[in-house]
Amino acid sequence: MDSKKKILVVEDEKNIAQVLAYNIKKEGYDCDIAYDGESGLNMALENRYDLILLDIMLPKMTGFEVCERIRYKSQVPIIFVTAREEEKDKILGLETGADDYVTKPFSFKELISRIRANIRRSSGEIVTEKKEDTSETIVVGELVIDTGRYSVTKNGEEVELSKKDYDLILFLAQNLGMSYSREDLLEKIWGYDDYYGDIRTVDVTVSRIRKKIENDPARPEYLMTKRGVGYYLCKR
Repeated sequence: MDSKKKILVVEDEKNIAQVLAYNIKKEGYDCDIAYDGESGLNMALENRYDLILLDIMLPKMTGFEVCERIRYKSQVPIIFVTAREEEKDKILGLETGADDYVTKPFSFKELISRIRANIRRSSGEIVTEKKEDTSETIVVGELVIDTGRYSVTKNGEEVELSKKDYDLILFLAQNLGMSYSREDLLEKIWGYDDYYGDIRTVDVTVSRIRKKIENDPARPEYLMTKRGVGYYLCKR
């Protein structure tokens, strides 16, 4: 149940952190606060959290550094909550391993919707269109997706992917050749409806995956775009 879930807020502005914690607790979650990046990182690595809300501009360590360090050890959902709204910051945030990016000022209703969606998906409560055989192996050209090992290899070498990267490739591989809009993928992979999701999140994730699986990301052979429709994995 959501009431048992625990969230870590890493935010140096105490009034914002305390308002976030207050509202998060009102929704039935437990909540801890860290007021600098170093403390946030230590708490994230030493305790079990179901989701982390992370600012970027923090004392001692930036949110980007904290996120990257957490990802070496954990796939806990991470949402950046920050006043930095430039596209390059959003791209960098997602590339360091965050699951989503929310800019201040924000609607708490929107934020809690994203929190719930990420926690549900992380805990396996959202079921995507997957085949029942959890140990299936899918071969797409030089790519091998092993659902038993939660891995993707290319030419025998493992591709380093975040959980969202893996979930997206697996979903498209299990629906090979079928195109899905960014709104569809937000719902199926992130668990968001199109009102609360940011479709740029899908584009950034696709771009990141292409850098890892394509010989030339500018001319993809696997993860393709169907103009005016969406994305699909090529049958090759």
